[in-house]
Amino acid sequence: MNGEPEVHEEFEARLKAYEGRPAAATGVGRDPVNEPMIRHWCEAMGDTSPAYTGPDAIAPPTMLQAWTMAGLSHRPERTAAYDELLRLLDESGYDAVVATDCEQEYLRPLRPGDEITFDSVIESVSDLKTTKLGAGHFVTTRTDIRAGGELAGTHRFRILKYAPARRSRRPKELRPRPVINRDNAGFWEGVARHELLIQRCTGCGDLRFPWLPGCNSCGCLEWDTVEASGEGTVYSYVVMHHPPFPAFEPPYAVGLIELAEGVRMVSNVVGVPYDKVRIGMPVRLEFRRYDDALVLPVFQGVTR
Repeated sequence: MNGEPEVHEEFEARLKAYEGRPAAATGVGRDPVNEPMIRHWCEAMGDTSPAYTGPDAIAPPTMLQAWTMAGLSHRPERTAAYDELLRLLDESGYDAVVATDCEQEYLRPLRPGDEITFDSVIESVSDLKTTKLGAGHFVTTRTDIRAGGELAGTHRFRILKYAPARRSRRPKELRPRPVINRDNAGFWEGVARHELLIQRCTGCGDLRFPWLPGCNSCGCLEWDTVEASGEGTVYSYVVMHHPPFPAFEPPYAVGLIELAEGVRMVSNVVGVPYDKVRIGMPVRLEFRRYDDALVLPVFQGVTR
């Protein structure tokens, strides 16, 4: 098809013929439902419900897919039918893919000791849809999860196979402007002078960031500022890949920086490849001009 999407009734019928066919071989959960995984999940999610502990504990319903995951080194076997469907879409010009959403239905609670089996089918292939990304077809697979042979829940996973829309050249977008108000105006005035100012409560001496009208510790409304030394470390970080935002060029690292003074702030980590950023990495403040009206504090990664 020379990369051009194929669109006609016969093609739509060929896609629909895959509905109801298996998408993956019938699988068995690598482990029974178990208390350690439930505990790890609850700790990660901050879920303290008493229903998930004790002798009558159940697994959080949202763990449904966790019991079917094969792990990084054991990928589930896709069926020939599912591979054929994806290849047909690829060859017809719909060769880009993005996961769009998933939905779960819970029919009975899972309990420690339950043995899990599951199977997956191609539930639906949509008609041609036009999206911001491009025109394409939504492919939905449905996985039925069973415990002891009894249906416990379903997990639907939906992807969009699409032909990327052609984008016209547009002027380079400006970065978003910071929202400046009476509570933080002093901070941005400091940035304009290439100073990173931290509020200090004159009542108890606590430092605080971001700027606030009063002290969280003692409630005092009076404050002054101290200038940060500019030294810090990466306390946590994320690497932004998607979705793209105007004026930003992914991938890039956004860090939660712990300053030497003890407060933390969010900013870009620059000067090192995004995949070299690490928790604990030393960083040093710099001020970067993005356009005639915008200067921002960012942090240069220091490699050893």
